Amino acid sequence: MLCDFLSIFALMKLLDRYIIKTFFGPFLFIFSVLFFIFIVNIIWIQMAQFMGKGLSPFEILKLLFYMGATVVGMVLPLTILLSSIMTFGDFGERYELAAMKAAGISLVRVMAPLFIINILLASILFLFQNNISPDFQRKAKNMLYNIAATKPALNFTPGQFIHDLPGFAVKFDEITGENSENLTGVFIHKSTNIYEDQQAIVAKTGKFVPAADKNYLKLVLFDGYVFEDNYKNKDYYQRLKQPNQAVKFDTLVSHFDVSELISSAIEKEQIKDDYRFQTYGEINQSVDKRQKENKEIVHGMGLSLVSQANNYIQIIEANKKADEKILPQFKLDTLKQDKKFEVLYSAYNKIEVQKNELKGKEEQMYGIIKFQNKMIMHQQRIFAYSVTCLIFFMIGASLGSIIRKGGVGLPVVIAIVIFIIFYIMNLTVENLSWKGKMNAYLAAWIPNLVLLPFAVWLTIKAVRDSQLFDLDKYRALLKPITDRFKKKEEHHRYQ
Repeated sequence: MLCDFLSIFALMKLLDRYIIKTFFGPFLFIFSVLFFIFIVNIIWIQMAQFMGKGLSPFEILKLLFYMGATVVGMVLPLTILLSSIMTFGDFGERYELAAMKAAGISLVRVMAPLFIINILLASILFLFQNNISPDFQRKAKNMLYNIAATKPALNFTPGQFIHDLPGFAVKFDEITGENSENLTGVFIHKSTNIYEDQQAIVAKTGKFVPAADKNYLKLVLFDGYVFEDNYKNKDYYQRLKQPNQAVKFDTLVSHFDVSELISSAIEKEQIKDDYRFQTYGEINQSVDKRQKENKEIVHGMGLSLVSQANNYIQIIEANKKADEKILPQFKLDTLKQDKKFEVLYSAYNKIEVQKNELKGKEEQMYGIIKFQNKMIMHQQRIFAYSVTCLIFFMIGASLGSIIRKGGVGLPVVIAIVIFIIFYIMNLTVENLSWKGKMNAYLAAWIPNLVLLPFAVWLTIKAVRDSQLFDLDKYRALLKPITDRFKKKEEHHRYQ
C-alpha cells in the first residue's frame, strides 16, 4: 500500500514538473517578444528626444532599461494569458489532457501547479511594481529631463521660438545639415525687461561651429542686421527720443553661455516629487495629505465666490455668530425707476462675473480631482495587475482546454481579443475617474471585477467538458430562426 502511494506521488510530481516545463517554454518566448514590442513602441514615441543628442549606445540602452519597468505591469498579464491558452491548447491537441482525465486526474488538479506558479509570478509582479518600478521610473524621468536640457544646439524646432538658450529667444526657419548645423532665417532676441537695453539679431543664414570652450555655443551668422535700443538708465521721454539703431554685418560670431545646461549630468536626479516614484504605502500618505490640502483649497474657493457675490452677504456671514437682526439694505419696489434700472444692471453684471468665476473654479476643481484620482488609480493598480495575472490564467487555461488547439493561431487571436477588451475597460474607467464621474478605487478594480465572473464561468465549463466552441451545436440552436429566412427549394411546391 505504501509503495503504491509513493509511486503515485512520484508520478504526480513528475507530471507537475512536465506541466510547469511545458508552460515556461512559451512563457519565456512570449514575454520576450511582447517586451520587445512594447519597448519599440516607447522608442518610437520618444524618438524625437533621442535623435541628435549625441547619446552613447550605453546611455540609450540604460534609458530603455529604466523605461522597460513601466511596461512589465501590462506585459506579464498578457504573457500569462497567451502562455496558458497555448499550453492547455497543446495538451488538448495532443490528447494529453484526455489521457490525464482518463487516469483520474481532474482539470483542476492539472491546473493546480501552474496556479501556484502564477501566484508566485503575481507576487513577484507586486514586489516589482511596489519596490523596483518606482525607482526605475524616477531614473527614467530624470534622464529624459536631462537629455532634453543637454546640447541645446541640437534641440531646436524649425519655425518655432525656443527658449533653451539662457537669456535669449531664438527662431530658425530651416535647419539642415548632417548634424543640424546649417541654419536659414535666423532671428535672435535678447530676453530683457523694459528698463534694460534691447537687442535683436536677424540674419539670412547661420551655422553652428564647435567652440573652443565646451561651456559656450558658437554661432556664426551671415548677411544680417543687429537692432539695438539703449533704454538702460533712461526715463520714458528719453526713450521716446532714441533713434532706431541698426548695424548691418556680413559675418557675426556670437557665443552663448550654456554651462548651466551642460553641467547637469544625464542621470542627475532633479525631479523627485512624483507619486509614480512612491511605494504603495507612501502613496497612501500622499493621498491623505493631498485630500487635506484639497479641502482647504475648496474651502478657499467657496469663500472667494461668496466674497465676490455681495457686500450684504459678507455682512451676514460676519454676523452669523451674533444675535443681531440684519435688515436689508433697501427694497427694490421703493426705488425710483432710474435707480431701479441701475441696481438691476449692477446685479446682472455681478451675476455674469460670478458665472465666469465659477467656470474658472470648475476647471480648477477638475484639475484637483484628476490629479488625486490619478494617484489613487496608480496605487491600486500596483496590486490590481497582480490579481489580473491570476484571472488571466484561469481564462487562458480554461479556453485552452476547451479549444484544444495549440500553436500561435486561434489561441493568440482569442487572447488578443480578451486583452483588448481588458485594455478598453481600463481606459474607459480611467477617463471616467479623471473626470470625477467614478470612484477612483472602484475604477481601478472594475476590469478585474468584470473578468472574474467570466473566468470562474469558463473554468466551470472547462471542468465539465462543455463544448463552447462547437459550431454544429450553435447551428442547431439557430436552425429554427435561419429556416424562416431560407428560400424554399423549387420541388417543394409540387409535393
